Amino acid sequence: MSEWETVIGLEIHAQLATCSKIFSGSATAYGAPPNTQADLVDLGYPGVLPVLNGQAVRMAVKLGLAIGARIAELSVLARKNYFYPDLPKGYQISQYELPIVSQGSLEIVLEDGQRKRIGITRAHLEEDAGKSLHEGLPGMTGIDLNRAGTPLVEIVSEPDLRSAKEAVAYMKKMHTLVRYLEISDGNMQEGSFRCDANVSVRRAGAQKFGTRAEIKNLNSFRFVERAINFEVARQIELLESGRPVVQETRLYDPDKGETRPMRSKEEANDYRYFPDPDLLPLKVDAALIESVRATLPELPDQKAARFCSEYGLSPYDAGVLTASRELADYYEEVVRAAPADPKLAANWVMGELAAALNKEGIEVSAGRLPAARLAELLKLMWSQSTDADAVIESKGLRQITDSAAILRAIEDVMAKNPSQLAEYRAGKDKLFGFFVGQVMKATGGKANPAQLNELLRNKLCG
Repeated sequence: MSEWETVIGLEIHAQLATCSKIFSGSATAYGAPPNTQADLVDLGYPGVLPVLNGQAVRMAVKLGLAIGARIAELSVLARKNYFYPDLPKGYQISQYELPIVSQGSLEIVLEDGQRKRIGITRAHLEEDAGKSLHEGLPGMTGIDLNRAGTPLVEIVSEPDLRSAKEAVAYMKKMHTLVRYLEISDGNMQEGSFRCDANVSVRRAGAQKFGTRAEIKNLNSFRFVERAINFEVARQIELLESGRPVVQETRLYDPDKGETRPMRSKEEANDYRYFPDPDLLPLKVDAALIESVRATLPELPDQKAARFCSEYGLSPYDAGVLTASRELADYYEEVVRAAPADPKLAANWVMGELAAALNKEGIEVSAGRLPAARLAELLKLMWSQSTDADAVIESKGLRQITDSAAILRAIEDVMAKNPSQLAEYRAGKDKLFGFFVGQVMKATGGKANPAQLNELLRNKLCG
């Protein structure tokens, strides 16, 4: 048992999928030329007044209902004052003492199959800042204010996470949830879903929390795990050598695989929060809450439980198939069109189809095989034989689920591609798809995709 215990809390920032910004009519579409989607409200010109986007409010309420949280009848929008080049007003409109959502929770599944409930302290509305640009601008910093005023919901967990893997599991679960709810596209590369990690360590059995460091703007699950693991090791090394951990904000450098200081950690009083004088308190009545509740979809855990009971799937299979709403919908469309064997349909969706999608690096919604066509193939198999397993064996289509066999294939591919391996470990994430494709090729497309992804990620990170 380790002498030290890790304590982690995540602050997840999810960009809300509204067509306009939270306090102005400016567009929120990604990829526009710099500074073409910021109006006078976003720029903080004197005399302009913000108007709260009602759709952003409904999306925040929708999230609150999905995590079993308390929805505040009265919440307040406040000014968070600080100076930064990409913050044109000199303050950010956010929520502080009275957030719209509080006291929720989310359940995650640990590596050993146990479930753990993670408390969610609050989820509050706020506007995003702009973006500082450095690439292609030697010796200068460019400012793009297109993102300024984009609506966010910041989801703050309790310090209930005890390892980097737990933090990643929680972040993935929240990522799945906001996409199911259709309140965020969750695109991490575009910055639509990112997090700050508050990390501290304490002696095992201690009640008092240690001094924490906040790691800012982590926008990939892999970076979250690596940054936390580095930070935990750094803090333990400091404490064991008799030096204190300094409360500060840090950045993760993926090229070096380490965190570095950014600035001393501010406290709430440093921001001089006060209610925004241009915005009235936000009132959310029971009628609005119930109208939003009526739009809630079947949530991931509910869908997974139904897949187990209705289709006879294992919890593992159900979890894989419900990891995205699009994949779950595709699977159900296959089963409705070819209901003879839901388990076989699951094997094909998680096996051959997933392998093809991984090879091309695309989502199921962009695939070239409609669910109806896959259902036709499965019905043809059933019509030719009463024993689907016999057809699979005769055609050499049996999926490989032996972890040792998959690991051998992974190690062989890594050995044959040393340059790609070095580039991936230097931070070129897109090469993950290359390695998936090579292992699938080596196994004739038969490796279980979920097992392959997990085993491959662990080996590549090693």
